[in-house]
Amino acid sequence: MAKQNIKRGFEERTTRAREAVKEPKYAAPASELELDRLIHERLRLGILSALAVNNSLTFNDLKKLLSTTDGNLSVHARKLEEADYIGCEKSFEGRMPKTEYKLTSAGRKALERYLDEMESLIKSTRHPATKK
Repeated sequence: MAKQNIKRGFEERTTRAREAVKEPKYAAPASELELDRLIHERLRLGILSALAVNNSLTFNDLKKLLSTTDGNLSVHARKLEEADYIGCEKSFEGRMPKTEYKLTSAGRKALERYLDEMESLIKSTRHPATKK
């Protein structure tokens, strides 16, 4: 009996707490929240952004620029490469391997689309539509 009373009391408090939560004045439509999940990751967004303003960057340039590790950069760059957002060219300078990345046209379009969606989301958050 005591357990039932405790459980009932918990359920009542939970229900009251849920009812007390106010509905937000503005909820962004689902279409505004459909960001490219591949790009919507800090390091991958950094890679695409850096390549968008540079013709190409080497692996070491990106690693320094983004303050990351070899392994982390490799994994994220590979995901972008598999999506055809970036191109990778491997060569040698003397005996040293050199990996160079470039933004593809598909990558540039995807980044532009992502940035447009983010701008739209930011605008709708700063200037919410009034409820009618």
